Amino acid sequence: MGMVKDALKSLFKTITILSRPYFSLEENELKFKVDTDTFFKFPITNVETKTRYDSYIFEAYTLCADSIYVEYIHTDADVAWNGQALGYFISLLKEKIEAKNMELLEKYEFNHYEFLTYKIDDSYILNIIYIYEVTKDIFVVDKKSELYENLLKNFKKDYEYKFEKNEDVTLDINVSLVKNNAMNSYFNISN
Repeated sequence: MGMVKDALKSLFKTITILSRPYFSLEENELKFKVDTDTFFKFPITNVETKTRYDSYIFEAYTLCADSIYVEYIHTDADVAWNGQALGYFISLLKEKIEAKNMELLEKYEFNHYEFLTYKIDDSYILNIIYIYEVTKDIFVVDKKSELYENLLKNFKKDYEYKFEKNEDVTLDINVSLVKNNAMNSYFNISN
């Protein structure tokens, strides 16, 4: 009987570890899953959160804090994107910040993470972190490169940030795929 109980405990522990989210927001901290046992925590202040609603969404919000902007989207299980979620986000970001040019300077992919650095109109840098799970998509825009650089170093130990960091970009980022879904049909019920 002890072996069965130990096996069930082991199975439960494995399922719990696998089901931990790759991203969470906890009391003025962004928390990112690096591997099964390691989490990277990034403190945030001046947090402004807006809940977003759409009939296809289980839960969604946007968060603005210091130099970080986050859109968190948790779709219902029977919902599918009508294209690439990251491509939609970048297109909407370009439109909302009225950028003429977004030049991709670097891109890294690790497990459920994509790290992208863009030069905007030859004047400033925006870093984007895209995290995806089965029914969750998280988009993070980092204007000062601190979160981007430190989180990326958890996946690529020898990483060195090679670009000029923005001192103070007074850029109001208000980008929401959920808010714009009714007009642009980013996601829908899957067939």
